[in-house]
Amino acid sequence: MSIKSDNRHLYLQVIDHLKQDIQKGVYKEREKLPSEFDLAKQLGVSRATLREALRILEEENVIIRRHGVGTFVNAKPLFSSGIEQLNSVTAMIEQAGMKPGTIFLNSTTTGPTEEDIRRFSCSMDDEITLIERVRTANGEPVVYCLDKIPEKILPGDFSHEDESLLHLLEIKSNRKVTYAVAQIEPIGYHEKISPVLECDPETALLVLKQMHFDENDVPILYSVNYFKADKFSFHVLRKRV
Repeated sequence: MSIKSDNRHLYLQVIDHLKQDIQKGVYKEREKLPSEFDLAKQLGVSRATLREALRILEEENVIIRRHGVGTFVNAKPLFSSGIEQLNSVTAMIEQAGMKPGTIFLNSTTTGPTEEDIRRFSCSMDDEITLIERVRTANGEPVVYCLDKIPEKILPGDFSHEDESLLHLLEIKSNRKVTYAVAQIEPIGYHEKISPVLECDPETALLVLKQMHFDENDVPILYSVNYFKADKFSFHVLRKRV
């Protein structure tokens, strides 16, 4: 069915039309879309207009284009959170009605790097605990976590039974994380991490880097979390000032 013309650019109309078709179930999750030729003909637009709409839909993670294979509808993320909300991975999984789990890969205590000294305002004599984990939802690996904590804040002999480091810091060290400074960026296939998360070669990752601070503005936890982009989405509330 051709789109009805309005005052907006045609590619914006195509984007809305395809999103509505996906929402209505005309095109289901992981289903292959018609070829560019057929889809442009159905919508009554040029292939150039269609390609621009598909490019934006791919950037929004609505579709995925596989070279030489076709264009597919991406699965909807199972977990969604406002990036302005400081939720633990455990809480995000529980809020989705799933059971969180943890696979501990490694826990070591080493001297700080130059970046650690800058981040934590520590000295060369301080020790840093590095924790490497995979978080699971109903047994499926969904997040690869690297966490750094000064050893003086959380000694390395702590129990790994607690799923949430935020909770562990509160009960073991009496240090409550009150806010974090975050940076998020998308990356493609990662040779080490993608296989651990059982990602398809086409599945992207979202990397969330966060420095966590306590109520006294002291940095106490630095984390780098690799999220499966087909499972997680993050959004932010922006207000006009």
